[in-house]
Amino acid sequence: QVQLVESGGGLVQPGGSLRLSCEASGSIRSIFTMGWYRQAPGKERELVATITYSTNTNYADSVKGRFTISRVNAKNTVYLHMNSLNPEDTGVYYCNADIRSGYGIRNYWGQGTQVTVSS
Repeated sequence: QVQLVESGGGLVQPGGSLRLSCEASGSIRSIFTMGWYRQAPGKERELVATITYSTNTNYADSVKGRFTISRVNAKNTVYLHMNSLNPEDTGVYYCNADIRSGYGIRNYWGQGTQVTVSS
């Protein structure tokens, strides 16, 4: 009953920017930590950034200073602003969240959105 839906991916040239969004919907009571992960072809899924309910953030070293994670709790939405993109940022970006519903606290994944950085 709870879903995470990502949007905002696409094709961008090196040095460009993209803004990803992820909105949670369903029978939600509370959303705790939210985050973004990415997976390139042939590679393991890796952490990009996380943000707690109180907006404490953590970033992978590879994106620190270039990416910014934020959230709007009233909209059940987390964002990822990506700047100075390079081809190594290419991959499917997945939204993740710990969410409390009427049935307890569970971890959820979105379906992912493709980000391609290429000239």
